[in-house]
Amino acid sequence: MRFRNAAYAATMLLAVSGSACGDDAWTSLFDGRSLGDWKATAFGGGEEPTVVDGAIRIPPGADLNGVTWDGDFPRQGYELALEARRVDGNDFFCGLTFPVGENCCSLILGGWGGTITGLSCIDGRDAGDNETTDSMTFEKGRWYDVRVRVTSERIECLVDGAAIVDQETSNRRIDVRAEVIPSQPLGIATYATTGEARNLRWRPLPQP
Repeated sequence: MRFRNAAYAATMLLAVSGSACGDDAWTSLFDGRSLGDWKATAFGGGEEPTVVDGAIRIPPGADLNGVTWDGDFPRQGYELALEARRVDGNDFFCGLTFPVGENCCSLILGGWGGTITGLSCIDGRDAGDNETTDSMTFEKGRWYDVRVRVTSERIECLVDGAAIVDQETSNRRIDVRAEVIPSQPLGIATYATTGEARNLRWRPLPQP
C-alpha cells in the first residue's frame, strides 16, 4: 500500500514495527477472566455475552448482539488490536465500533452473508457500498488478528497483517449505522452469529 503523506507513512511504519512506542506501551482491555468494563450492549434479544476459555463470547441476537466498553478510551491517535473469530453462523462475527475524533465508525468483518469487509459508514454509505468495501473468506473457528489505527487524517485497518482499509477522513462524513449506535464509542457486535474476541488492547500512536 502506498501512502500519500510521507510523514504519515513513516509514522505507520514505526507503529507496525513497535519501535516507536514499544511493545510495553499496550494497555489491556480484557483480562481473559471476566467482562470487566465490557457491558452487554442494549440491542435487545439474545443471550448475555460471557467469558469462555479466555475469550468474550457473543451469542447470536435477534439481529445484533454485543458488548460495549464502559471505561476510558482515546478519541484518536491510537492503535486498537484484538483477535476475533466466527464460532457459528454466517454473517459478521466482528462489527468493531471505535472512536474517530468526535464521531465513531465500525469495521465490519464477514457481513452480508459472510464475506464482506469495510467501514460503516463513509458519507452515509455502509460497509457493503462504499470505497472500503471488499470481500474476504473467513474460516469458521479460526482466529484473525485485527488492527485498527486512527489518526487525525485517516483510518487504517488490517487483518492478519494485511491492509484492508486505508481511508482518509478529512472532509468525509464518518458515522455508524443507526442500529449500531448502542455500540458507541467502543464496542464489538455480531449479527445472527456467535463470535468471540480475545487479547483486546490498545496503544497510543506516535505523532507525525
